[in-house]
Amino acid sequence: MPSVALYTLGCKVSQYESEAIAELFLEGGFRVVDSGCVADAYVINTCTVTAESDRKSRQVIRRLRSKNESAVIAVIGCYSQRSPEEIERLPVDIIIGTENKLSVVDLVIEALARKERTQSVSVTDLSSACFEPMTIKSAPRTRAYVKIEDGCEAKCTYCAISAARGPVRSKPKDEVISEVEGLAKSGVREIVLTGIETGSYGRDFNTGYGLADLICELDSRGSAERIRLGSLAPELVGREFADRIRGVGILTPHFHLSMQSGSDSVLQRMKRRYNRAMALRNIEALRDAAPGACFTTDLMVGFPGETEEDFLDTIDFVRRARFIACHVFAYSRRAGTPAADYPDQIPESVKRERSAELIRVSHEVRDEVLAERVVSGEPLRCILETYSDGMYTSHSDEFIEVCCEADIGREGEIVLVRPLKSKGGVIYGEIIE
Repeated sequence: MPSVALYTLGCKVSQYESEAIAELFLEGGFRVVDSGCVADAYVINTCTVTAESDRKSRQVIRRLRSKNESAVIAVIGCYSQRSPEEIERLPVDIIIGTENKLSVVDLVIEALARKERTQSVSVTDLSSACFEPMTIKSAPRTRAYVKIEDGCEAKCTYCAISAARGPVRSKPKDEVISEVEGLAKSGVREIVLTGIETGSYGRDFNTGYGLADLICELDSRGSAERIRLGSLAPELVGREFADRIRGVGILTPHFHLSMQSGSDSVLQRMKRRYNRAMALRNIEALRDAAPGACFTTDLMVGFPGETEEDFLDTIDFVRRARFIACHVFAYSRRAGTPAADYPDQIPESVKRERSAELIRVSHEVRDEVLAERVVSGEPLRCILETYSDGMYTSHSDEFIEVCCEADIGREGEIVLVRPLKSKGGVIYGEIIE
């Protein structure tokens, strides 16, 4: 029985795609092993969101090749789509972009059967790409991702992903519902609906059916115990969306907004489709519709031309929005994007200083929010996830990390936890039996 190992770089969408590919390999008679093992074939699902992502992809390719010189190595994903010529120079056998990823299974089988090594390249024009049929039937954890959308049409000036992923295309709703319900029946307690631009789900249907409709339908059917949403563009979750999800019990009160900046001038140069006032209004609309909701975000520092005043606007936004977690990263110059040629590129030393300060402030805000939760004493509904030394780590509906004492063997249980204290971004509490 041949063995295959998968290595995934990048976002939750890529993680989902790799799980679907792994299931297909299993159906094809392969053993799926850890990427640290010597395998007959390796599949590397790449990312190209930053120059560092490209570098890591190349590093992984070389490292896995050194494990087994005779292995078939397939490289798929965003880096392959955007820069296939760079990967062709590396010791790889199969190159596939972001379309027809599932074909990697058949191509690996064919390559293993051949005596002579030849390089196969399958990178297509995405302008008329369709949503690739792809599902998973089970997950090894209490939480699973379901990809419902692919592609992005925002054309932000710093981003290479729209070129790597193509236009918005959505999974048919019946397929989403079937996959969600199948995972729930297999024992998955929480399902995260994700996409490259999740809030654009259904735009390509041209029927008016969108993300809110899908959530409401899943709720009315009782399709799962908990549904969480992946990253959302702030302009796509305004008052209308908030009103639609009001009272939807299946949806967790946690929203991850891809903000990037809290400065209007920076957002304008990025060509984002919202400003800080709109984003704050939409956050308040969501809070009104889902009382107690918590928010997380992505924030970039050091975008070309970002002044100290711009940076302070982002600091102010974090305080106003009261995020419980901020993924802070520095602007990365990407060849072929408009921002790469902008004047006033920010020195790396300034990026590091601003990153450190923004992280410090975000932790301060997070600790304030969690302390308020402890004072309120309001129970947190959590799924028990990982066990260590008599304690379970879990996440509440609001995506607060929670630790509590419990006997081993309760993984996957949904419990109510009374908050007792908070420390380091974690609430410690006791299960209400």
